Amino acid sequence: MRKREHGLLPNAASLLLCGLLAGLVVAAAAFPAVAMSGLAAKAGSDTFENLPTDIDVLPSPQISYIYASDGKTLLAMMYDENRRDVKIDDVARVMQEAIVAAEDNRFYVHRGVDVKGVARAFVANQNAGGQTEQGASTLTMQYVRQAISYSAKTPQEVVDATDKTPTRKLREMKYAIDLEKKLSKKDILERYLNIAAFGHGAYGIFAASHVYFEKDPKDLTLPEAALIAGLVKAPGTNDPATAKGLQPALDRQKYVLNQMVSMGYIDRATADAAGKEKLNIVGKRTPEGCESVQRPELGAGFYCDYLRRWWLTQKTFGEDQYQRANRLRAGGYTVISSLDIQTQAAAFKYAQEQPFVSKDQQVKMGQSNALMLAAVQPGTGRVTALATNRIFSNDQSQNGQNTSPDKKGQKGNWPRTTVPIITGDTDIPGYQAGSAFKIFTAVAALEAGFPLATTINTEKQFVSDFVIDARSPAACNGPHYCPKNSGGQSGPYNMWTGFGSSINTFFVPLEQRVGVDHVVDVAKRMGIQFNAPSDAQYAANPKQWGAFTLGVSATTPLQLANAYATLAADGQYCEPTPILEVRDNSGKKVDGLDPKCKQNIDPEVARAAVDMARCPVGDQSATGKCGGATAGYAHDFVKRPIAGKTGTTDSEKSATFTVMTKQLAVSGFLTDPDWPETNKNMKHPPVNYAALATLRDGLKGQPVVQFTPPTKDKTQGKLVDIPSVKCLSVDQARSKVKNAGFGVSVSSQQVASQCPPGTVDRTDPAGSTAKGSSVSLIISKGQGAQAPPYLGNNGNPNGDVPQNNGGFADPNCPIPWVC
Repeated sequence: MRKREHGLLPNAASLLLCGLLAGLVVAAAAFPAVAMSGLAAKAGSDTFENLPTDIDVLPSPQISYIYASDGKTLLAMMYDENRRDVKIDDVARVMQEAIVAAEDNRFYVHRGVDVKGVARAFVANQNAGGQTEQGASTLTMQYVRQAISYSAKTPQEVVDATDKTPTRKLREMKYAIDLEKKLSKKDILERYLNIAAFGHGAYGIFAASHVYFEKDPKDLTLPEAALIAGLVKAPGTNDPATAKGLQPALDRQKYVLNQMVSMGYIDRATADAAGKEKLNIVGKRTPEGCESVQRPELGAGFYCDYLRRWWLTQKTFGEDQYQRANRLRAGGYTVISSLDIQTQAAAFKYAQEQPFVSKDQQVKMGQSNALMLAAVQPGTGRVTALATNRIFSNDQSQNGQNTSPDKKGQKGNWPRTTVPIITGDTDIPGYQAGSAFKIFTAVAALEAGFPLATTINTEKQFVSDFVIDARSPAACNGPHYCPKNSGGQSGPYNMWTGFGSSINTFFVPLEQRVGVDHVVDVAKRMGIQFNAPSDAQYAANPKQWGAFTLGVSATTPLQLANAYATLAADGQYCEPTPILEVRDNSGKKVDGLDPKCKQNIDPEVARAAVDMARCPVGDQSATGKCGGATAGYAHDFVKRPIAGKTGTTDSEKSATFTVMTKQLAVSGFLTDPDWPETNKNMKHPPVNYAALATLRDGLKGQPVVQFTPPTKDKTQGKLVDIPSVKCLSVDQARSKVKNAGFGVSVSSQQVASQCPPGTVDRTDPAGSTAKGSSVSLIISKGQGAQAPPYLGNNGNPNGDVPQNNGGFADPNCPIPWVC
């Protein structure tokens, strides 16, 4: 009955108004200043003539793709809207025709505004009495509306772009008319197809064809194109990927096919056949973000997240983190990461299963212990792999309990987490690396002029000058820091043997001689960041930080891998980067992203440090000076020249292993990220073999590259003659050797000699040695029985040991036992 209320008179009035509106629109195209003044006044204060004609069109949001270093393997997609612009020539002809038939069958006739369409819509809306509303927007006007919306810079501009007001409609008309003067129909159709929403998370024809049919737009068939074209009218309601939306979508498809018949694009038989064809609708939303990485066997979620976090720090992509994040998700970038598939696959594999490790020590997925691996390319800083026995996911519903006593009852970060446990951040400063930090003391000593041959007669426990709390278990003789060796070793060691056997009472005295401030400075120059507040405080004033050389500062696998990579690159430090190349939406390479490197360590110092670091891993120094190895099987496992160091913290709360070649450095950490102070013992075999296997597999197919031998100046230094002390008393010999610039100790060893019992037979070493080294006095027992024990130097038979920064204490032997 409602229709009857619209009688002859109202209909006549409507027709009159339609004619008037149509005339105004036609006039607007030719004489906007005259024809539109009345209607514009009714719509608002702006006259049609004064409305702007140029749209400040910003690019619509585009999906960014992240690839592995081969430039082919897709790792992840980042987007706010799933869209990738394509050229019109890459869209099937039937798709172009279908969208015109569906949305604007007079597209090739009008000049931006369809006068007949405006009149038709006006009458229909009047007859509907406000119950329905029919639009009259052409494809050009629809494009204009969406372009304005995407170009909005404020929330109010977004509202204005979509507000249903006469002013907005007039503005669209004016823009559309002007746009048709500047662009061809082909260009407008291309822009429309790329900006339109097609539902199910698909924006633009490229996304739509992939979401619904998993194919490129150029490969769409007629029935597929007709279905997609029909979705624009109501993409939410007509979603063919849902049970509720399938039938409305098919009904709309038939409408589009009929329109194509009426426009002469296809004949009736073709339309009927297309309408009967059963479609294979995939309806698969495009994965987005680091939780949806492709190639799950690579376990690259943490790598993807590291790249994302790195991106947020780069000023190249915006003034602040908000702009940078927006550009990553909407800029349409093609990102070629430095992730090496071979290395990443190996790292993820061995983070969950380690070769040559007993079943009871295996680290696997689903354990609270985390085996974390990072791989870096020396000379570029490019990160080639990041992996752990975790799944990168925010879904922690099935996670185990947090192991920290302070977080009892809370969910732990295993096996699923998005916490950057491998690379760290301000909230995750890292974990203690143990003796791997001895490398920084060695580099500082080499810089200070101490050669690798520098010898110290070590004690089982060293009484240092570093002051700590007297109540500490590490204190002795009051507030003195007194480290011990885990194996109880003592005796003469040089840098090769001291590093190979990881002698604490060699490196703390060496650190004391060099100065902790110098050692900490070396660590900073090699990339250690001191993110923990307590570490940062110590690093700012490190003079009493005697335990630093034993690795008590928190760091991450990535930082430590890159620090060792600095030495492998002959002292060239490079900022870690996950990028090989980035191209913008137009295909242009983004500048300013090349490796950022600096010669932070002298090349000869770096080569000497590497030569020393060959000892712990069962390799051999260039001059054959290695003795002792904490991972002696490593070289035979990798079968390449390698260098590196194990690290263990007090009570085995963590175990680390860092190993390198000239081409790749890998660092592995085994600990509990939820509770780094864990009461579990972290054993070395899992992390050692995981790091070694990652290095081995990552380098498979690459040539073997030798390390550059160090110079004699860095290995032996300036050799100083040791004075002859043959048959002198111990005190005479001590004084003579000390005055020549050496430290002196008395060996417990006694040898048969022509010298009287209790006198000195010889020194060890003999002849000459590096300046500042320790010289041991070998005692004669004559031709008969052993001489009485030496009780000088307050009962300490080792005599002079390093006690002061860069020097030796006065022996002051009070009771010479032989005169």
